[in-house]
Amino acid sequence: MEGSIDHGGGGGKDGEGEVTESLEPGGAGSEERIRPARNPEDLARVPERPGVYLMRDPGGQVIYVGKARSLRPRLRSYFQPPAALPPRTAAMMARFQSFEYIVTSSEVEALILESNLIKRYKPHYNIRIKDDKNYPYLRIDLGDPFPRLEIARSAARDDARYYGPYTDSGAVREAIKVLRRLFPVRSCRKRLTGEPGEVVGRPCLNRHIGLCPAPCQGRIGREEYRENIRRIGLFLEGKQEDLVRQLRREMEQAAADLNFEYAARLRDQLQAVEKVVQRQQVASRGTDDLDVVGLASAEGETAAQVFFVREGKVVGREHFLLSGERSVDGDLAGEAEILGAFVKQFYHRATRFPPAILLPLEIPERDLVERWLSEAAGHAVRLRVPRRGAKRSLVSMATENALLAAREIASIQERRDARARAAAGELQEALALPAPPRRIEAYDISNLQGREAVGSMVVLKDGEPARDAYARFKVRTVEGADDFAMLREVLTRRFRYLDPARREDAGPDHRKALRFQAVPDLVLVDGGKGQLGSVLRALAETGVAGIPVAALAKEHEEIHLPGRPGPLRLRPDSPALHLLMRARDEAHRYALEYHRGLRKGKAVRSVLLDIPGIGKQRRRALLKHFGSLERIRQASREEITQIAGIGPELAGIIFTHLHPDH
Repeated sequence: MEGSIDHGGGGGKDGEGEVTESLEPGGAGSEERIRPARNPEDLARVPERPGVYLMRDPGGQVIYVGKARSLRPRLRSYFQPPAALPPRTAAMMARFQSFEYIVTSSEVEALILESNLIKRYKPHYNIRIKDDKNYPYLRIDLGDPFPRLEIARSAARDDARYYGPYTDSGAVREAIKVLRRLFPVRSCRKRLTGEPGEVVGRPCLNRHIGLCPAPCQGRIGREEYRENIRRIGLFLEGKQEDLVRQLRREMEQAAADLNFEYAARLRDQLQAVEKVVQRQQVASRGTDDLDVVGLASAEGETAAQVFFVREGKVVGREHFLLSGERSVDGDLAGEAEILGAFVKQFYHRATRFPPAILLPLEIPERDLVERWLSEAAGHAVRLRVPRRGAKRSLVSMATENALLAAREIASIQERRDARARAAAGELQEALALPAPPRRIEAYDISNLQGREAVGSMVVLKDGEPARDAYARFKVRTVEGADDFAMLREVLTRRFRYLDPARREDAGPDHRKALRFQAVPDLVLVDGGKGQLGSVLRALAETGVAGIPVAALAKEHEEIHLPGRPGPLRLRPDSPALHLLMRARDEAHRYALEYHRGLRKGKAVRSVLLDIPGIGKQRRRALLKHFGSLERIRQASREEITQIAGIGPELAGIIFTHLHPDH
């Protein structure tokens, strides 16, 4: 049976429907998904095989994902008296309702699938990296004749080479600027074939200021261009010493050949790289390649620090915040458990693996993690806990930096929480609310003259976006550009699930009911009296009473309230006003993003379906293989023929249709 997990939050075409996602554990082998079980008696049918298990609460939410060498004894260990369980496990079992399990072909495969599921569900009781999906990579597409250096939000399985992830997006952009000054490469998206004498369009400004070698004008050959790409790769991999030696050899050879202009250019590159090398700290004698991990907790925050040591020098470092390390009672997980969870999640997303990773202490299942890392790297990777000497000093330095990061983040969070409390208190007073609003739901509508109309719901909890609670809606019943009716439909569909009778008899919609059961402290809409009226009618139609509502108009930032004859105006520097503006603007952004995505998808479908011989099935195959219309345009005829059901003749028709001027 193919493994699949039903997930009811944050997805779906209309923001309400369930999402079914196939999850590949990252290797060969089959999975077997078993229906939910609730009691110790259900353990009899659990096999003694490797796999992953998911714990759900009464609301159907996944609260924990675990891995086991043998599923049955691992799951049986949870069904004990609370006093016999560790405090965090006892707290989890107090919320437990049911479990599911997925059988895998090996323990390493289970480890990979566990990491996938933790990233997907973000369970409350799993230790996990905060916001890891936002960490960028640097990407070089080696399938392109003239690759670009670009930022990617994930490392895909394609022909590209990825470096990262990095926690500082600003630093990544700055690195691109520096590298393009050192080793000029193009930044444009022109389709280039690499044929000799190729000229595409006009040279851009970057050519004139020395940031691009202008392959679009045939001013640089493919091999010479690729040499710059190779040097960028050496730089990003931390092999600056190799790069220095290579540049010096080439500079001396160019001077010997009387090619003084090229030699001068190499001299400038060499000096710039040497400055970087001189700034790097010597970490150990010899030419060790290491990652060094430190872990520390302070003032309610836990941080991990990773130093990247290449050829004996610290060439970079990144810090990561962790969540889920505390139970609801504040009990902190063991340091080894936290460290082990971080190592698995960080290297699950890594693109480069050194031969050795230094840790401050032993982690559970070290041998299994080493086996997995070695398989992923293609070479032996060892986890070491140094006891003395220079390497122990490195671990201590990483740990000290992790402690500083945890303290800094805790300080920032405390200031942010204080501002949020002040804004909520002021908002309570200004709007005469019964309590400070901890959960604010904001709504907006986006459409183009009534077409592709969508609605958005965003949630702010204690002043911060709760993105796992966001929802999107396709407007189904309103024709024409009637924003009031659209808003009323969206709100009706959301608030009907606050009816207890509907929640209890939701049937197939039980996930929707659970997802929308939270009652907001304030409902905010973008607009004026008309939009406010739509909210009030929707609440009346669904039988919901007692929820404060407000509308915030953009023009003068006026707040419209029920029963108030005129708008309320807060001072421009009011924290309460800024909180409302933030919620409204986030709802507008979320709705607009969804609307544009639908329009773009419709345009892509239309372009492909206009090609003779392309129907829905072949259109889906093209998009699945290439990922986007732009990548289909960049593909050659030969690449298009790799799609099942598309022969050379049809590939030629597709290519000609997408390149009318070719």
